[in-house]
Amino acid sequence: MARITHARAFMVDLVPKVLRTDAIQSFKSQETIFVEVTDADGARSMGYSYTIGDGGPSVLALLEHTLLPRLMGQEADAIEAIWRDLLFWTHATAVGPIMSLALAAIDTALWDLRGRRTGLPLHLLAGGAKTSVPMYTTEGGWLHIAPEALVEDAQAAQAQGFRGSKVKIGKPTVAGDAARLGAVREALGDDYEIMTDANQSMTAAEALRRAPMLEALNIGWFEEPLPSDDIAGHARLQAGTRVPVAVGESLYSPGQFADYIAQGACGIVQADVARVGGITPWLKIAHMAEAHNIAICPHFLMELHVSLVCAVPNAPWLEYIPQLDEVAAPMARDGGLALAPTGAGLGIDWDMDRLSAQTAEGSRIEIREE
Repeated sequence: MARITHARAFMVDLVPKVLRTDAIQSFKSQETIFVEVTDADGARSMGYSYTIGDGGPSVLALLEHTLLPRLMGQEADAIEAIWRDLLFWTHATAVGPIMSLALAAIDTALWDLRGRRTGLPLHLLAGGAKTSVPMYTTEGGWLHIAPEALVEDAQAAQAQGFRGSKVKIGKPTVAGDAARLGAVREALGDDYEIMTDANQSMTAAEALRRAPMLEALNIGWFEEPLPSDDIAGHARLQAGTRVPVAVGESLYSPGQFADYIAQGACGIVQADVARVGGITPWLKIAHMAEAHNIAICPHFLMELHVSLVCAVPNAPWLEYIPQLDEVAAPMARDGGLALAPTGAGLGIDWDMDRLSAQTAEGSRIEIREE
């Protein structure tokens, strides 16, 4: 074991290559917050977190003034102890997105450090359930895309080996959503999985109106139909449909997932490793879901989640949204299968020169052990 002696943080703003819209917003950018840690033996690692265009400087401020100074001198391998210490140290701001996103940048760096020191990839460190996972693509299913373009994208994905596509819903009428989904189902056939995502845009009544249509089209899941704090509404909806209700990208702690599961309010959990505070809590959520015979299908961050879904047995899908290609080597794929990285730690091959060149002005932070 070796104590942490040095940390630095910085932010890189990654603008999406395509327009990404859903029922409530447009994805402006990925404010990617990086944390690099160094231990007393000179071993170095890097973790990261993100926002979708707002709040990045707030995450950095929490890292600079509170979390990274507290991290100095701690034993790097005591990941669970560090995670709980930092969470308690800032308990007045937890549970919430800014705290979780900042904590995730540190926690992923510590797991990366453990992997680099042991020579093991993350998917083996965290469980080693499998070495590959099927992907579904979200990149061609945004809400502004016309039905014919949805079909073209899904057909191209199917030709590449993808086994499913996600289509955003939340048009003003049920017929509007049905037309888009029906076009994809008719063109792709019954064996191609179609997922839907409403991005918390609906009332309970509107979600229930759409449920029979989704059942008729054999939709894989109904994601974030209601505001994330409406657990009771999700429970009523799940009880009223055979389509699995998927939740999780807007939840920030294992306890929030426990409440959903206990109330029968979801059929699929979608924990986002950044939004729940890192790998340490993500694994707890995955195992909690497994104990209740529920699948975990994480949101976004495919380059990091690929290792986690390959670590656990109850993760049947990886969401394909490429976002790091500008600053890292592309994720390994075999057609529509994502392959678990074999490199030590997170297994992400960062382009450090590009990261340096694209670092946002004024975002560099450096903390050393006194």
